[in-house]
Amino acid sequence: MSQAYRDAGVDIAAQDRALDRIKSLVKSTTTPGVLSELGSFGGLFRPDLKGIEDPVLVASADGVGTKLAVAREAGDFSTVGGDLVNHCVNDILVQGAVPLFFLDYIGTGVLEPDSVVALVDGVARACRANGCALLGGELAEMPGFYQPGDHELVGFVVGMLDRSLLLDGSRVQAGDVLIGLPSAGLHTNGYSLARRVLFDQLGLAIGDAVPGLQDRRSVGELLLDPHLSYLDALRPFLRHPGLHGLAHITGGGLTDNLPRILPKKTHAFIRLGSWEVPELFGALQQHGGVSDEEMLQVFNMGIGMVAVVAPDALGEMLADLKKRGAKAVPIGSIQKGGAGVVYDAPPDRPSVGDLSGNDSGSAGEA
Repeated sequence: MSQAYRDAGVDIAAQDRALDRIKSLVKSTTTPGVLSELGSFGGLFRPDLKGIEDPVLVASADGVGTKLAVAREAGDFSTVGGDLVNHCVNDILVQGAVPLFFLDYIGTGVLEPDSVVALVDGVARACRANGCALLGGELAEMPGFYQPGDHELVGFVVGMLDRSLLLDGSRVQAGDVLIGLPSAGLHTNGYSLARRVLFDQLGLAIGDAVPGLQDRRSVGELLLDPHLSYLDALRPFLRHPGLHGLAHITGGGLTDNLPRILPKKTHAFIRLGSWEVPELFGALQQHGGVSDEEMLQVFNMGIGMVAVVAPDALGEMLADLKKRGAKAVPIGSIQKGGAGVVYDAPPDRPSVGDLSGNDSGSAGEA
């Protein structure tokens, strides 16, 4: 049977070799709640409910998109697993939850044990960093569906919070200040456009530097910059009454993600110029001929997370974030009337990608 299956394109022996190496990675993420080992039909987890009066589970699933194509071209799958975990952790963090456990799915056309182990190693490292267990997953070899060299990577996270601390946008109100926490490049969104501009239009190879950038790292290195987790930076504020909301700035950028937590008849006012936009975004806009509006809707533009805070908590939160080494700057405010996001740009700045410094004006000033 194994020979016939191998002739059909599925190598069970290769799967077994990969799983043997993966077992130690999974075990390294074990937390006190884990009650099962890799190989069970389902992962078992017993949450610690001490100090939680009304526990609520929060779950999310996501992938890393065509960033995997960059990893494949660079021959480096060591980072995208971590991107996946951090993305999912941020998605439940914005509702006030901390992660309990994580599961992954890896699909491939021809199973390459080294590549699969590299993917899971990245997942495991990020799970340990975020304090959650890698509880299980699925490794699927599907020749004819995925092409040789292709990989699919999807993750599922489950977290928990006390319902009284739920961040659902109901606390957000006019007068609140927006604090932006910087991203590390594109994170995991906008890669289809970035790849078209850099590889198709500019004709760059994965090892080439981007013309005009001070950062002389290769295209591959720039595009594989990690998707950051904001859990450590924001965990101390999850019980703070001054934290009114969080928005993870992923696909859709500031334009589409901030309105998800806005109350009716309010809008988010963003002062362009109040944070430093990584130069890669300027290069993508210039070489791709992308409009300001599309840049702000496709890319995070250097802001990976936005915290909505009460004005009287602003100073305390900025000081605490600075103490822990988390860079954060006021980038705007919540204002009455209208809807969505309104951008205010200095009149002498021709495009969003040319942003290179901090505007000293008031973040809440219309």
